[in-house]
Amino acid sequence: MTSLPPPDADALAHSDRLAALIRHEIAANDGAIPFSRFMELALYAPGLGYYSAGARKFGEDGDFVTAPELGPIFAACIAESMAPVLQQLGAGALFFELGGGSGAFAEVALKRLLELDALPDRYLILEPSADLRQRQRERLERQLPPMLFELVEWLDGPLPSQWNGVLFANEVIDALPTPRFAIRDGEVFEEHVVVEGYRFARTLRPADAFLGNAVRHLERSLERSFPEGYRSEVLPQLPYWIQAVSGGMRRGAMLFVDYGHPRGEFYQPDRHDGTLRAYYRHRMHAEPLLWPGLQDLTASVDFTALAEAGVAAGFDFAGYCSQASYLLGNGMAGVLERIERMHDASEQQRRRNEVKKLTLPSEMGERFQVMGFAKDVEFGVAFLAGDLSFRL
Repeated sequence: MTSLPPPDADALAHSDRLAALIRHEIAANDGAIPFSRFMELALYAPGLGYYSAGARKFGEDGDFVTAPELGPIFAACIAESMAPVLQQLGAGALFFELGGGSGAFAEVALKRLLELDALPDRYLILEPSADLRQRQRERLERQLPPMLFELVEWLDGPLPSQWNGVLFANEVIDALPTPRFAIRDGEVFEEHVVVEGYRFARTLRPADAFLGNAVRHLERSLERSFPEGYRSEVLPQLPYWIQAVSGGMRRGAMLFVDYGHPRGEFYQPDRHDGTLRAYYRHRMHAEPLLWPGLQDLTASVDFTALAEAGVAAGFDFAGYCSQASYLLGNGMAGVLERIERMHDASEQQRRRNEVKKLTLPSEMGERFQVMGFAKDVEFGVAFLAGDLSFRL
């Protein structure tokens, strides 16, 4: 905490307002709420949560940088990988992006899909933050030709009716409010948040059957019990979330990009306090209860659980690989050729640096993973480079 730059007075006042709301909810619930509920309020409380309020989050002036914010390469390769699916689906196909960030992904993806003759009928963005939605709208109206901007539509929830198309989510699952569990005397407990003085603190309460069964499922899958004192995260709601966001998709594909691990690596014995962390002004730290509303809270993705959830929702598993392998297998070669033909030396160097950040193991290349699902379309070809499904 001492190494973190202090928020200014306005930011602290904003955080205090959210903290008061959280304290009120804690008081109304016998003095404790599950950590997942704290995380939900800290990130998504209307007008106050981290993703619901107006502070800048992406880029050098924010708290973290996502792949689409680095430049156009990530979105162009993703669009290239999904273009064949849109072409298979033909007229009426939709492109559904969960969480639009700054709008950078949609801008590049639509331009690239136009070049590939694979434009969707509509480009839909599910964005819970009114502030981000406005920024996306302003950016896309400014950067896109009118005929492309007219395709963009913002949704308040998943598609309610049957549809064909593709669903894309970059760094979305890691921000789902996650329960935290702990093992004490062989029993499953759930981490809760209480108020101690003027500060929030974490404590344990016996887990309900829903969370307890999810933890025991993990142990059966791993073929070992968690040791005494072990703490981590699990998303028992993930199958229901996948079913909700895919909605009535009849034909199409889903693609998820996030950081995480296969189950056996996620729940390694030496990872005894889970993967939860906070991000504040490009600094990662381990105090998730600090300054609610001013910092991002995130946990890694159990990709084995994601595979189970996608299949349970009626999709075929299409593939799983590192971000580096996926980009290299879906258009990166052409990108590299175009970079080498650039006449502007400074722009050429920027794009080379972007490629390095996206693909090097020490950067995003191996830390981020890509998983796809298909329903009555061919999508597995996108994962031919570096398939890692044997690790699941």
